[in-house]
Amino acid sequence: MADEILSVRDVTKHFPLTQGVLFRHEIGQVKAVDGVSFELRKGETLGLVGESGCGKSTLARILMGAERPTSGSVRFEDRDVFALSRPELRALRRRMQLVMQDPYTSLNPRMTVGDIVGEPFAVHGDPEGGRRKRVRELLEIVGLDPDHVNRYPHQFSGGQRQRIGIARALALRPDVIICDEPVSALDVSVQAQVMNLLADLQREFGLSYVFIAHDLAVVRHISDRVAVMYLGKIVETGDEEQIYDHPTHPYTQALLSAVPVPDPTKRTGQIVLEGDVPSPTNPPSGCRFRTRCWKAEEICATEEPALEARPGRSAHPSACHFAGESDRS
Repeated sequence: MADEILSVRDVTKHFPLTQGVLFRHEIGQVKAVDGVSFELRKGETLGLVGESGCGKSTLARILMGAERPTSGSVRFEDRDVFALSRPELRALRRRMQLVMQDPYTSLNPRMTVGDIVGEPFAVHGDPEGGRRKRVRELLEIVGLDPDHVNRYPHQFSGGQRQRIGIARALALRPDVIICDEPVSALDVSVQAQVMNLLADLQREFGLSYVFIAHDLAVVRHISDRVAVMYLGKIVETGDEEQIYDHPTHPYTQALLSAVPVPDPTKRTGQIVLEGDVPSPTNPPSGCRFRTRCWKAEEICATEEPALEARPGRSAHPSACHFAGESDRS
């Protein structure tokens, strides 16, 4: 596609499990990411949602080029990220930045805010007009007082610290920002403020986001498209209306049923999933969700469902043999 800026194709990441002291040998693999494909278009937000341990953060590190995939490809504007030379990869990182999950541990407590936000310039060179001037501009852009450049992270609240992290990510004027659960450690009211800030920055600078979260409710108002992950795989993907108004995969339906609603009398009933998430070292055969799915039949254990659009009122890709509107409340 002409407006495609990031393309992920069949990416896997398997971590070896070894045992032994003198002579270590592999006894298995942790299949953290197992065949993920999606694309990100210029100026849009792709929400990547799933439970803890489903492989979202591993995928974020792969997108940034910090973790090499076991197989598959990540292309930025049709250039293979993992075929780039070291200087080319450094140049790419100017255009793709990361906002990390925990604002309390992602900032060096021994550095001033000015040094933290200006750190990218130490690697890539000072901007026109000087580093200090640009740092003050960045703090103002994210809603912080520019006169606080000499303060330390412990002198700011959690929401303010995340704004500092966002300012640092904006320093090199990137095209893509990977947001790895940027609001999960914040209070609900502060979450809304940070989400609104990200939306405003996207409109102002034409940014593209991959927004990672474990809560479907969090990404609803910022995402143009949503991909739902379960145990290393994407099980459903579509635009915001398709996913939230017409979910067809049982896992997506279960996640949405747990989202709080303003009027409790309108809740149709929460779907309680039985059992625990299977181990990524030994995922179930066929459909990985079948051990917790109320629709599961014999075919689910023997044949893995493809992620494809299926006939219905809202035809969008769903990896389920029996994809359709929820029949359980």
